[in-house]
Amino acid sequence: MLKSVSRAVQLAARLSSRSSASPASAISSAPRLSRTFSRSIWSLSGSSGASSGSRPRLLTATRALPTLSCGCGSLHTEGDKAFGEFLTDEIKEEKKIQKNASLPKMSGGWELDLNGTEAKLTRSLAGEKVTITFNVNNSIPPQLEEEPEQTQKGPEEEPDIVSTPNFVVEVTKQGTKSSLVFDCHFPEDETSHGEGEEESDIFSIREVSFQPEGDTDWKETSYTLNTDSLDWALYDHLMDFLADRGVDNTFADELMEMSTALEHQEYIKFLENLSTFVKCK
Repeated sequence: MLKSVSRAVQLAARLSSRSSASPASAISSAPRLSRTFSRSIWSLSGSSGASSGSRPRLLTATRALPTLSCGCGSLHTEGDKAFGEFLTDEIKEEKKIQKNASLPKMSGGWELDLNGTEAKLTRSLAGEKVTITFNVNNSIPPQLEEEPEQTQKGPEEEPDIVSTPNFVVEVTKQGTKSSLVFDCHFPEDETSHGEGEEESDIFSIREVSFQPEGDTDWKETSYTLNTDSLDWALYDHLMDFLADRGVDNTFADELMEMSTALEHQEYIKFLENLSTFVKCK
């Protein structure tokens, strides 16, 4: 620091001696002296500030983030506080409208195995094993906006949210190395029936193929039968094949009920985890 001051003073002396020799050069050197001296003083202030732990006022932030005290050491803002309060209320409301504290049972002797959002149903009969898997992620159909004249309903008349997941049916026979696999889904216009309407299938088969037994991944090299352009007689036989093994409209209704309950459980669990994360508890 003393060396810097000394250099600044020497520079001022040299410029002063030049000014006495030439008035014109004195006029032209004055602005240069002012800028040089000011930069030297700014540098000295910055170096002394760094050594003392403080910074010049020009470099000091004028606005700090609004923070809340928390023992976890994480960032918390007023927005986080409002978010946490909203989540607390939301969790209470979701638990109020929760219809099933536990998952409903499936008729027909199906055994249930859960892995997070994925469910597996298995059933054995007469040398065959039927396995059905589905995942509740992205299983809630989008709520389409209705025309204004059709929305004259009170809050209590809002339609229920129903989970309609795609599901895969795998039928395995003893002594075979491959399983017959059906990729099924719920068409949006077939998930409900009105009184007096003719009974129709509430689920559809999208694709059928043979897959190696026990493989969890659908092999693209196996021939896959798409039902979009399939002969209706063959399609009806495939649907009857499933119905004979307990996969019919009754099963589909119960699957939607179970999936809806599971999806709601996972949604509440997500809100609780989100609340804990935001509040850092």
